[in-house]
Amino acid sequence: MVSPCPLRRGLFAAALAAALIVSSAGGPAGADPPRPVAAAVAFSDTFDGPAGAPADPAKWQSETGDNVNNHERQYYTSHTANAALDGQGHLVITARRENPAGYQCWYGTCQYTSARLNTAGRFSARYGHVEARMRIPRGQGMWPAFWMLGTDIGQVGWPASGEIDVMENVGHEPSTVHGTIHGPGYSGSGGIGAGYSLPGGQAFADAFHTYAVDWAPGSITWSVDGAVFQRRTPADLGGRTWVFDKPFFLIMNLAVGGYWPGDPDGSTALPQQLVVDSVSVTTADTATGVPVRGPGGKCMDVAGANPANGTPVQLYDCNGTAAQQWTAGADGTLRALGKCLDVTDRGTADGSTVQLWECTGWANQKWTVTAAHDIVDPQADKCLDVTGGSTADGTRLQIWTCTGAADQKWTLG
Repeated sequence: MVSPCPLRRGLFAAALAAALIVSSAGGPAGADPPRPVAAAVAFSDTFDGPAGAPADPAKWQSETGDNVNNHERQYYTSHTANAALDGQGHLVITARRENPAGYQCWYGTCQYTSARLNTAGRFSARYGHVEARMRIPRGQGMWPAFWMLGTDIGQVGWPASGEIDVMENVGHEPSTVHGTIHGPGYSGSGGIGAGYSLPGGQAFADAFHTYAVDWAPGSITWSVDGAVFQRRTPADLGGRTWVFDKPFFLIMNLAVGGYWPGDPDGSTALPQQLVVDSVSVTTADTATGVPVRGPGGKCMDVAGANPANGTPVQLYDCNGTAAQQWTAGADGTLRALGKCLDVTDRGTADGSTVQLWECTGWANQKWTVTAAHDIVDPQADKCLDVTGGSTADGTRLQIWTCTGAADQKWTLG
């Protein structure tokens, strides 16, 4: 079942406010331990602050009002009773059965309050690794979501703006979350997506989980706790328009009732809480990348600048093209052309080649760099290496037992 998510009424100011911060890897030689390759973090919030404080207003704004479009039952408020820090590094969004201010909803006097926050006018991104670590609520009628809308919604409306639902859950499906895209001709119940279920009947409400998309030109890949469960491209749209190659802003909310989840009933215990541990966006925009220089003063290069899965990664004369611009993710990935440096077939043996592949979150795409200028695959405990020690253009890169030799030395930037 996919999410019927018509436009949710609220504040949709459009702005591009991302401030990209790039930290370079490497550093002085010495005994420093291995560390993740430097990240290009565009947005991060770990919700540190005193209990009872609102979310950082420089990053988030509260939307207020009801929502007739989905026939939801809550009234969204800006009060800390519905969204506040807990003093332990979390933002808690609370849905309550109450109406302290006599709020009026589409169906009459409102029965519930909750909160919805967005980054419109404060932050937006075009591509990247977008994730939130959350513990969702439970119960019939609960509808938590972490999602994005195109910043041009004020100009083109919905669904032409596009909508990317990173995670939605409806309370009557405690073991399943959904990821969906909506656009012109594939919106509401016609959105394109898939569900992901925990094994053995586990409930998502029992623990924190990380919900993410890896978003690149022409593709969006969804994962839960690093496990990929779907990838969508323009080929999935049957000729309809792909509207996801532009800036989007972030939204998180806890709805109560509506067409999809149904309304709360006698089994629903309230209040219920969506507890948010962190939200981050790591850019994958190759314009922010740097060359990775190796043996012979040559560069790590995507063969033919081809972004297709399986394209070999090789050594080549440094030329400044996008095929040699690498951006490091906070998740330990190393990315070019919107995809990740990947050990072929998840190999761990000496001589396993490396390639470009869509970002999956798997261990064969995680790398660390040491102060000695080794780039290490921790899964295999092996180093990025030039086959045969050759410095000829087109020499394939591989992993190999770390030797400290010159053909395993790399410098970022």
